[in-house]
Amino acid sequence: MGYKVLVTDQIDEIAVKILGGCCEVDYKPVLPAEDLRAIIKDYDALMIRSSSKVTRELISDAERLKVIGRAGVGVDNVDLDAATDKGIVVINSPEGNTVAASEHTIGMMLSTIRHIPSADASVKDGRWERSRLMGQQVFNKTIGIVGLGKVGGRVASVAKAMGMRVLVYDPFVGRDLAEELGATYVISLDDIWKSADFITLHVPKNKVTLNLINKDTIARMKKGVIIINCARGGIVNEADLAEAIQNGHVEMAAVDVFDKEPPEGSPLLRLGDKVVLTPHLGASTKEAQINVAVDVAEQIRDISQGLPARSAVNIPSLKPEILGPVKHYMGLAENLGALARQITDGAAREIEIVACGELAALDVSPLVIAVVKGVLCCSSEGVNYVNAPRLAERRGIHVKKSASTDSESYVSLLKVILTTDKETNKTTGTILGEDIPRILRLAGYQTSIEPAEHMLVLPHKDKPGMVAQVATLLSGENINISMMQVGRKVRALVGGESVMILNVDEPVSDETLVQLQKIDGIYSAKYVNLTAK
Repeated sequence: MGYKVLVTDQIDEIAVKILGGCCEVDYKPVLPAEDLRAIIKDYDALMIRSSSKVTRELISDAERLKVIGRAGVGVDNVDLDAATDKGIVVINSPEGNTVAASEHTIGMMLSTIRHIPSADASVKDGRWERSRLMGQQVFNKTIGIVGLGKVGGRVASVAKAMGMRVLVYDPFVGRDLAEELGATYVISLDDIWKSADFITLHVPKNKVTLNLINKDTIARMKKGVIIINCARGGIVNEADLAEAIQNGHVEMAAVDVFDKEPPEGSPLLRLGDKVVLTPHLGASTKEAQINVAVDVAEQIRDISQGLPARSAVNIPSLKPEILGPVKHYMGLAENLGALARQITDGAAREIEIVACGELAALDVSPLVIAVVKGVLCCSSEGVNYVNAPRLAERRGIHVKKSASTDSESYVSLLKVILTTDKETNKTTGTILGEDIPRILRLAGYQTSIEPAEHMLVLPHKDKPGMVAQVATLLSGENINISMMQVGRKVRALVGGESVMILNVDEPVSDETLVQLQKIDGIYSAKYVNLTAK
């Protein structure tokens, strides 16, 4: 069955052209919610803008859906929790409309301080009101920017070029970035509230930012402040803002986004020339719409071909800049997790991932996800990089990561320590050269073997004839051995414990495992299935 994509919400048709080269695409630019829910079960990917609402109910009906692509920045019209629970990756285009949104912000600021909408209406109405429409310069004024992402950063650069003093607040970026832009980094929003002549918002809508601008925060602002919101509706409490404009504490406001769109009944509609209101135009340029359509379509195309997305909202640790340095370890990490799970009895309680050597200096968050996925896939269906961390949390499995400079004689090592309610086992591996994976430690045994789809792990007494007996039995079952390693316990003496690890060409049945365990000296026989590449 081919990869099937539904494109809706008036997305530029260049997206259809990009996807059409590798997928079956249906383009339905106008699709009522009930119609979308009726057909969503047939699609692997959904590409939308802001009109379609991807609810938990819709997601529950999406039997095949693997990816939801939002052609834009905000994803507040997508139920991220429901998508993550179902293992659906949600992608967006965080940079496609950066220029458009930042230019609109600057335009809105100038429209307020120079009364451009009122002046336009006045002239068209036959009036000439130069004295009433006296404006101010932005030069030497202070602008407070809340959120220093791509849009906020570009606004900061333009404002600085216009001679403004720029204050920025963003707890998720460092002081260095602000200073590179010539801005002053502040550690408290109160520093913005009390000093800024203009306040502009560039943050997502979430539990922290909902009603960020409200009666209390406005009271701490400088009298005569001008507030600009081209980010998300709901960040500003519209009733509180309207009241502050009416009582004169806020001079003016420029608003492009609303709590409810269209903003029927909003108190801002009754404030005349004290507000500049636009109908969510921040990203509405021809160039921006092409950019976001291309960006999201290319990501869906990549996902359909097994490649990672550049901008996965619900798996940020797999963004290319984080994934790139450790990408060659992803398959090994998943296999180490799966191997540890399949040789360890009991219910999982803790997974520890230890990065050693050169790996210790890198962000190994993608490898943590891969290990967790490997562990959980052994007992559950539908586990992927999207939902693995959440599934582990819900099952009460504690996941932690640590680092060590000790990598023995290897450049890097990755260790996975799995603790269950019955025992603890450790697996260790490395990548030789650029792409040769090796398992080096297994439950206290030393070895060096390449992970394979079908493996046998046979702890046994270290004595002559063990390998021959195992090989003879497997031969009698017509099971071919492609690779074998025998390793002793670390620092074990001759005649102590050893392990046989065999890569075989096909699955091993339970009946064969029972026969292997009957061989004198075999302590246990476990079949391991590894699927990560």
